[in-house]
This record gives sequence, structure tokens and C-alpha cells, in this order.
Amino acid sequence: MHHRPAVAVQSTFDELGSPLHEVTFVVVDLETTGGSPATCAITEVGAVKVRAGERLGEFQTLVNPGQAIPAFISVLTGISDSMVAGAPRLDTVLPAFLDFAGDAVLVAHNAPFDIGFLKAACVQTGREWPGNRVLDTARLARQVVTRDEAPNCKLSSLARLFRAGTTPDHRALSDARATVDVLHGMIERLGNLGVRSLEELSTFSSRVSPAQRAKRHLAESMPRLPGVYLFVDDRGEVLYVGKSKDLRARVRTYFTAGETRGRMAEMVGLAAKITPVVCATPLEAEVRELRLIAAHKPRYNRRSRFPERAMWLKLTVEAFPRLSRVREVRNDGAAYLGPFGSTRQVELATAAVHEAFRLRQCTPRLSPRSPSAACALADMGRCGAPCDGRETVQQYAVHAEEVRSAMLGDVRPLVEALSRKVTRLADVERYEEAAVHRDRLAAFVRAAARVQRLGALTGIAEMVAARLTDDASWEIVVVRHGRLAGTAVAARTEDPRLVAVSLVASAEVVVPAFGPTPAASAEETECVLRWLERPGVRLVGLDGTWASPMHGAGGVALWADAAGEARSALGGGLSDRRDLRPVHQPAAVSRIAG
Repeated sequence: MHHRPAVAVQSTFDELGSPLHEVTFVVVDLETTGGSPATCAITEVGAVKVRAGERLGEFQTLVNPGQAIPAFISVLTGISDSMVAGAPRLDTVLPAFLDFAGDAVLVAHNAPFDIGFLKAACVQTGREWPGNRVLDTARLARQVVTRDEAPNCKLSSLARLFRAGTTPDHRALSDARATVDVLHGMIERLGNLGVRSLEELSTFSSRVSPAQRAKRHLAESMPRLPGVYLFVDDRGEVLYVGKSKDLRARVRTYFTAGETRGRMAEMVGLAAKITPVVCATPLEAEVRELRLIAAHKPRYNRRSRFPERAMWLKLTVEAFPRLSRVREVRNDGAAYLGPFGSTRQVELATAAVHEAFRLRQCTPRLSPRSPSAACALADMGRCGAPCDGRETVQQYAVHAEEVRSAMLGDVRPLVEALSRKVTRLADVERYEEAAVHRDRLAAFVRAAARVQRLGALTGIAEMVAARLTDDASWEIVVVRHGRLAGTAVAARTEDPRLVAVSLVASAEVVVPAFGPTPAASAEETECVLRWLERPGVRLVGLDGTWASPMHGAGGVALWADAAGEARSALGGGLSDRRDLRPVHQPAAVSRIAG
């Protein structure tokens, strides 16, 4: 697969993080007439500007709120109506404060309260909120301070713990000064845990294990490009494989509070390095992830580890064919349905076939009395299948061909047969029984739609397609027998046709095997199909025919999905006839049979 040419890109400050000693903080505190910015007003603003532990300036002013100050607020803050009578109004104070703050990070103790009032003040005065980053010392304290150290995370309690030089007294500037000392105390403490940047401080959580924090350096070398990442332990064992459109951004989340999965914290603790695999396109990243998981079978990946264990429903090739559940697709001329994700779905699809067609359900044995592969149950008179001696091999072959056709081409006879049964049961209000047949039909339709959709692409020797991206470049892919053989990006300055010609010449040579998935796993081919079905994809070249059966299962696949969702919502049963509407309504059946 092609990749973008290596280009030296200077890291942005966002990638490197903002070192705390370079960040300017404005610690702000407000006094108000009450707790709601919708009905109350600001009476005092106090703020302190600091950087690298040094105080750069202070801002303090009373504010005329334009309303009476409740008596209990005056007792609490010491601010009375007479004190603010001659103070400037909000439309004068707010611009001065915002100019003082500039683009600094705003810090407040219980920030939603103070920032909420400031945002409401902007709305009230017709100003746009500048969008400064905000840090809440109360939230941070809940992650840093234990109950043994302080009874709670009130500012007064934290000021005592961190030995603030100012005692908070419910006046804006005093409380802001005390909050500065609390902020510096927590930064000092977190510095011992490796917190060095504003981003790390903002996302710090006590839920992040020491092992996660200690290994954040593993993410430093990740590029900001699409690709795959592999967590590897000190013995070289691959622990986990993932993909992302932005490797650096995704890998960094494993070392923050954003990663809440306990399994991942355990995995990070074992990891010794992270190996990036840069990919030309997100599609290549998705495919490489599947291939690497299948190859390494990482213990911390739960999905896609064992594609070889997929289950198939096989119509056997013998005198009297039957259905057989198998794990392997062989080059034996048999028809295969699947792959299935669970044994339950195989059983449901099998039952659907046996309801709709006269296909034997028992294992054959040859005997002198039954020289023509009759079944053991037929000898005892209990089978009732067409192979019990009442039909010849040629006559029975008609039933087998009907099943093969339903699996690979015309699904109408099976859909009609089971839909009629569901309708009859619903008409007499036997809803639970009707649900059983509905689920059987849905399982078969989903499996048939899947194998027919896969086969439509895997039968094509070569397909070249392209898609215009948001940045006006072209993603180009080469698909051979359902396998992603190559992918590249043509930049805006390049001729995409020349890139496509070069890609075709250098793409992987694919020699197909046999069966519905002759060159790749079903999941890989489905990844390619999802990309091909995206809006704006254009076919550049096609060696073969890309088409689905006219009367195939794809036409009713959406109904099958809807039936599955209905079953899940109802806990597996039916509450009334309306739950069968997609199946038994005449219009729906006519469309299915179409």
C-alpha cells in the first residue's frame, strides 16, 4: 500500500502541550446578590494575574448591581447598598476586566458559578464571550486532596491546608489571592506526579493510575496522521492494536481520565513501547488494524481476533444434500451462507430453510437396504424427508437447488413461505410463535444479504475507485477480489489519474483462493464496501461486473435489521400484531417478493 511521502512537520504547541511555567493565569472571584445569574447581579470583581509563580497584577472593583443587596448577603460579604451606590455599572466594569484578563486561562474556585455570571454579563451588555480556557480549583482539589487532609474542598479549608498567605473572607480580591496560593500548592503537588503542562493539569484525574502517568512519554513520538498503533510489552508481545485518524491525539487519551476502561489501564501498565504504523488513508488504517489483530491476536483486543473461527452454513455436495454447520470454507463446489457471528444465528437460519424447503435434516448412512444414501431415521420411518426413498436423487436435486438459489440469488420463495406463516399466526394472536418464525426469517435474510454482498465484490478481479476529501485531495484505492491491494492520496497539486496508474502498477498481486471470501476476511471486504458506498466515491476502473442478484436478500436486509431491533426492544417477544407489521402487511410482502 502506498503512503504519503515523509514530510518534516514542525510540531504545534497543541502537540507539545503548554508548559505550566509559560501559562498566564487570571484567578478571579466574584461577589453577587445571589446564586443565579438569571436573576442576580455582580457586586464585586477581584482578580490576580500570575505566571510562573509571579504575581503580575491585580484587578479589584465594586459594582453597582442595579438592585438591592439582600441582608444575609451583606452580612456574609460585608458589602452594603451604600458601598455600591457610587460604584461603576457592569457595562463599565466588564470591558475593563476582560481587557485585564486578555487571553489568559481563567481560574476560579467553583468556576461554574463565577464564569456563569461573567458569561451572563456578556449577554446582558451585548458582548461576545471571549472563550478563555477555564480551570476550576474546586474540581481539581477533589482529585488531589484526600479527606484525611481536609474535611471538604471549600476555599477556606484548602487555604489552611496549603498555608495561603491570605485568609478568604468572602471579599473578591481576598478570595482571589487565597485561590492563587491554593492553585500553586496543587500545581506543586501534581508536579511530583509528572504533571507539567496545562493540558495535563486540566485533565488530571485521580482515576488515572500511576502506571498510566509514568508512561505518558510513550505517546510523544506519535505523528498526527492516520494509522495503526500497537502497544507492545518488554518481551515484544503485542498487547493491543488500535487505529485512528490522528495517532497522536488517540494514543494520548490512554494516559488521561478520558480512558475509563480498567482493562486498558492494566494494558498500559504492561506496555513498554507503542509502535505507530502510518497509513495513507483511514481505510488503510482500518484494514491494517484487522490484519494485525488477526496476525498477533492481542490479548487486550476483544474483537476480530479469530476470523478463522467464523461459522458458515453449508449446503453439502452429495446425493441428498443437507445443511451443515462448518468453520472452514472448502473448494468443494458447495454453497456457503455466512459468516455468522453466533451459533444462535446459525440455528435460526437453518430452521428458516427447513421450514421453507423440503430438505433432509438427518445424517446419511449407506446400507444394503438403503444403497442410495438414505438416512438412518428414514429406515425407522421417522424422518419424513424427501430422501426417505420416495424421491430419486434427481427429484431431490430440485429441492437442493431451491435452497442454493435462496442462499445465493433468489430469496423470494423463502421470504414468502415464512411471511405467510407469520401472518397466519399473528391473525390468531399467537404472537410469541410468530416472533420465532420472524426471527428465523430475519437471521436467514441477514446472512444471505451478507454473503451475496461479499460475493459481488470478491468476484471482481480489480476495481479502482477514488473519493474527493474535504481538503480537495483524492483518496484512491485498488481492490482485488475484495482485498485492499493498494491505497494512496493524490494531493491538490497532483494529477489523480497519474497517481492511480502508479498505484495500480505497484499494488499487491492478489491470487484468489475459493469461496465467498477468497482473498481477505469478511470484515476486511466489508470495510472496503463501506468505503465504496460513501457519498462521492467514483469508479475509475473495473475488471469484471459489480452487481447484486435482482431478487437477492439485499432488498430485504433493512427489514431484517428492523426486525432484530424490534426483538431487542421487546426482550425477544411480541406485544401485539403491530410488532409484525414489517412482515405481514401485504404491501411489505409484495415488495419483498417483488
